[in-house]
Amino acid sequence: MKQRVLFVCIHNSARSQMAEELLRKLAGGRFDVESAGLEPGRINPYAQKVLAEAGIDISKKETKSVSKMVESSKIFDYVITVCDETSAERCPVFPGKSKRIHWSFRDPSQFQGSDEQKLQKTREVREEINTRIKKWLQEVV
Repeated sequence: MKQRVLFVCIHNSARSQMAEELLRKLAGGRFDVESAGLEPGRINPYAQKVLAEAGIDISKKETKSVSKMVESSKIFDYVITVCDETSAERCPVFPGKSKRIHWSFRDPSQFQGSDEQKLQKTREVREEINTRIKKWLQEVV
């Protein structure tokens, strides 16, 4: 049975979406993986672009709510928060024996500058998430 992973951030618009898709790509189907947000927003266009550069299309995806995930009674082996620590503390407790992990990444929705500067900073976050997931995969094998 596949282990279930949920990535959580504030809006489910960039960091958790990138983490979900990168884990799916890197783990080759070893996990059932989803993402959700504390206050679901809209998919960040820069996150969509940097994932497309990595061969991942999220143009048809919608954001999901953490509270709806809790209400659905889904069981997750890992709940990984990818926002700042203060926001991560707002993440609800899920049923079952979820292992909670916190990885803090910068929020692409807060980036300032030109479109190219925002895109470059979002690429950096994508690579930070990619590196962290690769390291985590070595730990959970």
